[in-house]
Amino acid sequence: MSFKIDTEVRGKFTVFVLTGRIEGQAIGELKRLFGLHTDYRAVVLDLKEVRVVDREAMGFLARSEADGIRLENCPAYIREWMDREND
Repeated sequence: MSFKIDTEVRGKFTVFVLTGRIEGQAIGELKRLFGLHTDYRAVVLDLKEVRVVDREAMGFLARSEADGIRLENCPAYIREWMDREND
C-alpha cells in the first residue's frame, strides 16, 4: 500500500487529501508542499482515507497541528496516539 496526496482549494484553504499508508518518505513531500504556503493556518490535511501511519508520520502530524495546520477527518486511532504522546 502506498500513499497519495491530492490537492484541493476550498475558499481560502489549501487542502491536502492524504490516502493510504503515511510513512517517513511521505514527510519530505508534505514539507515541500507546506513550504509553498506562508500561512499554515490556511492549510488543511484531510486524513479520511489514511489507513496506516508510522511513528515518524504520527509525530509529524502532531507537530504540524501544533504549528497551526488543521487536521480534518483524523481517524480516532491517530488522534488517540497523538494525545498519548502529548501526555
